[in-house]
Amino acid sequence: MVQKYLSKISGPLLDRIDLHVEVTPVNFTSLASSDDAEKSDIIRNRVIKAREIQDKRFADKPELHYNAQMSPKMVRKVCHINPDGIMLLKTAMERLGLSARAYDRILKVARTIADLAGSENVELEHLAESINYRSLDRDGWAG
Repeated sequence: MVQKYLSKISGPLLDRIDLHVEVTPVNFTSLASSDDAEKSDIIRNRVIKAREIQDKRFADKPELHYNAQMSPKMVRKVCHINPDGIMLLKTAMERLGLSARAYDRILKVARTIADLAGSENVELEHLAESINYRSLDRDGWAG
């Protein structure tokens, strides 16, 4: 039923959604675990720092506040990708049949992930994580 519903959602509509994430139920063992999770204060500080990075990045562009607002031209200027990253993106684009719009969205999300990590550059792991957030673009998602 989920697959039937998803087939009704057009590709161009999915292209406009930055993050596609399948949320699975949490099992009892994880819920009952006494392992410490990352504290909200730590996460909050990381987000504040990432926002400060973006504020500096767009200081000369008062109409921009977030990576998500970048134009395709600006994405290519801000998101420098090394040759390994280019190969990873090429492979993902071909295997998932992604559009140019999805390509830009992947780069924007990867730039944000890099900002959250405090990284000057978009690294391979940032791209890989961003590509993984495109789960609705994958055949066979949700069964």
